[in-house]
Amino acid sequence: MNKMLLTSAAALALTLGAANAQELMFTPGEGDFNWESYEALKNTQLDGEEVTVFGPWLGPDQEFVESVLAYFGEATGADVKYVGSDSFEQQIVIDAEAGSAPNIAVFPQPGLASDMAERGFLSPLPDGTEEWVKQNYAAGQSWVDLGTYEGPDGNEDLYGFFYKVDVKSLVWYIPENFEDAGYEVPETMEELKALTEQIAAEGETPWCIGLGSGGATGWPATDWVEDMMLRTQPPSVYDQWVSNEIPFTDSAVVEAIEEFGWFARNDDFVAGGADAVSTVDFRDSPKGLFSSPPQCYLHHQASFIPAFFPEGTEVGTDVDFFYMPAYESKDLGTPVLGAGTLWAITDDSPGAQALIEFLKSPIAHEIWMAQKGFLTPHKGVNTALFSDPTLKKMNDVLLGATTFRFDASDLMPGGVGAGSFWTGMVDYSGGKPAEEVADAIQQSWDSLK
Repeated sequence: MNKMLLTSAAALALTLGAANAQELMFTPGEGDFNWESYEALKNTQLDGEEVTVFGPWLGPDQEFVESVLAYFGEATGADVKYVGSDSFEQQIVIDAEAGSAPNIAVFPQPGLASDMAERGFLSPLPDGTEEWVKQNYAAGQSWVDLGTYEGPDGNEDLYGFFYKVDVKSLVWYIPENFEDAGYEVPETMEELKALTEQIAAEGETPWCIGLGSGGATGWPATDWVEDMMLRTQPPSVYDQWVSNEIPFTDSAVVEAIEEFGWFARNDDFVAGGADAVSTVDFRDSPKGLFSSPPQCYLHHQASFIPAFFPEGTEVGTDVDFFYMPAYESKDLGTPVLGAGTLWAITDDSPGAQALIEFLKSPIAHEIWMAQKGFLTPHKGVNTALFSDPTLKKMNDVLLGATTFRFDASDLMPGGVGAGSFWTGMVDYSGGKPAEEVADAIQQSWDSLK
């Protein structure tokens, strides 16, 4: 066994923190938090019961999650301990196989959780959780679908509760540039395409697009294709694509690739021309927004991209974003692409079940919302508590979703989602036909079966 794995348990022990050993971040009863949901926790008494949580967060995010878990510990009397690791995916499997799993595991991706459920390493969530999610999460059925897996007996159950979500379906722009040019934020895909054509017709360049990312070059295009799949096909077709029930060569997938090509393969639509798309680094690609005069007016990217904006840029003032709109003519609602973490029971106990119940309470979401780096589909929270108006606006996108789907490439086998899909999009951006690219990706998937 790898030396790193042999020593990982000792290393993890050093990061162990008692979540309820710290002072509460916000005093109960003060502010506009849903303190009723906190007081209701006191009806569940777990005095002295240890509840262990293992997840991927270190650094500030570990401090944030511990600040939330402290309220669970304070109200119930449970002794809550969180362990963070940057090798979570490997370690949780080792711990489960060794019979030493934590009570709760926080999975960054549904794929691993699904595999562990099938192997019998997860316990179904408490009765009533599925119905609660449907009723209380925006696009509730989507979250149920994403957390439902086959168990070792082949029957499906809800195993994953999503908590802390990221949004990808965003288009970034400079409000001042739009105002100067007389452009309005498009509300439909038809309007977005019309705006793209208008900008080009006026001799300007609509889009900045860059796929460069070292060994991961190509991945930004997969987000484009995923967003386009959700805007041209029903969610069920997206799901069939993710599981390869329909092949990459299916006309629905080829259409989504070509929808990306409508924007990216037109020299008049992209800064530097279509040939530059596959070579420009994704971190540099939004810089054209900030040039004077602007080198582009629009940039499609996830919620993290402000980290690569010029220093001192204020989101909401200097730069802003809008929801990447859906086709009005296709009547597919308002689909949102993103990612997120799901919480699952890996060692069942009264405390583990109570902690899942705690995650349903508004206070469990509001405590992290009032700090930073958190989005939630929970419809019962007070969104005025967001510390950052940008996050509140992103959360509004999430709450407006009729469908939510997880990043498809993250759910596909690594050789495809982090391999041939990436390289295929580079080839397509370079001029290869969509059908040829799709066939190559499908052949790589077939070779893994």
